[in-house]
Amino acid sequence: MAILKGNAVIGQSGGPTAVINQSLVGVVQEVKKVANIQELLGARHGVRGIINNDFIPLKNVPDELLERIALTPAAALGSTRDKPDEAYCHKIFESFQKNNVRYFFYIGGNDSADTARIVNEMARKAGYELRTFHIPKTIDNDLRVHDHTPGYGSAAKFVASAFIGDNYDNKSLPGIKVNVVMGRHAGWLTAASVLARKYDNDGPHLVYVPEVPLTEDKFLADVDAVYSKLGRCLIAVSEGVSVPEKNEKGHYIAWAEKMAKNIERDSHGNVQLSGTGALGDYMAGLITRNLQKPGGKKLRVRADTFGYLQRSFPGYVSDVDAREARMVGQMAVRYSQEKDQDGSVAMQRAGGGSYKIETILTPLHTVARETKDLPLEWIENGNNISAKYIEYAKPIVGALPAVGTFDEIK
Repeated sequence: MAILKGNAVIGQSGGPTAVINQSLVGVVQEVKKVANIQELLGARHGVRGIINNDFIPLKNVPDELLERIALTPAAALGSTRDKPDEAYCHKIFESFQKNNVRYFFYIGGNDSADTARIVNEMARKAGYELRTFHIPKTIDNDLRVHDHTPGYGSAAKFVASAFIGDNYDNKSLPGIKVNVVMGRHAGWLTAASVLARKYDNDGPHLVYVPEVPLTEDKFLADVDAVYSKLGRCLIAVSEGVSVPEKNEKGHYIAWAEKMAKNIERDSHGNVQLSGTGALGDYMAGLITRNLQKPGGKKLRVRADTFGYLQRSFPGYVSDVDAREARMVGQMAVRYSQEKDQDGSVAMQRAGGGSYKIETILTPLHTVARETKDLPLEWIENGNNISAKYIEYAKPIVGALPAVGTFDEIK
């Protein structure tokens, strides 16, 4: 195999995470070992930095600084929500030609994988040697082929820990509490709330995810049943919780979209969900208007939207998540040196009883654009998550805060 000499570009895209910089540092440290990659250019704000030729040289950054950056949440190079079309990708390719870029490492989700795919195809058509690697990142955990994605374990640990605290808050002053968790089309992060349960009566008592549509009548009936039994109710709901109606893409339509009078959309055409507390307020209002305590007394109902805090919270980083995030960055560089190949660095579980991860290089088109749902068989009665999910998630999330209750006294 002829040695491919030239420069490399690395960029970060989409929603930041607590461990995205681990992947960045993994690439930088591995590139330092590779003589045929002459310079590693860090693109400020992802693809936008590439077309603007806004780069930071990274190959000679001191390891001491890199290790501190690795522990810093969110995107050290800056991120972007730009969704490049073919014309935009042509500008990326022109920048690569201008800067003799022969290796492209892009950290992001399924839209980032699609950008990498388009640029890679342009290079092939032009006969330009370019090796393109998508490095996975998303707290949504919804990339196809991948068992799980870096960023998810830490965000899930935050969600589970927050629900532990909220469960005991709700137990101390009984009432009904709605917590809205990120998850537009997939319920992976909301499902993490069930890791908070230790005792039989622990919350969340109800869990709603986008994969199974929910009517207002079912929601109210579920809340009434739990409250009648326990005298309190803690609820986890995905921001993308849906109604029994699908859009032209085949996705169930979100409650938030049905509710919105003036719908704000991002550059990807998505309805804004995380930047508002409207869904939590709406669901709390439904409960207040339709349910009462015995004797007609008013219920104590509250709602919170976890929002962006879930993405880059530094105090609850999963050790496994941090380690694996660096590993996929390292493996992207190693794959780039093996032969003329491109792809997404995917983690898969090895066989056997203990938790062990292996990586494979899967074609970019297998990850691009489409999302991976929470398995329907892990969703019980449309309002709970099964033990199968807990078995899957525990090794990724790691240890959670220890708790106790006087109920243990016999």
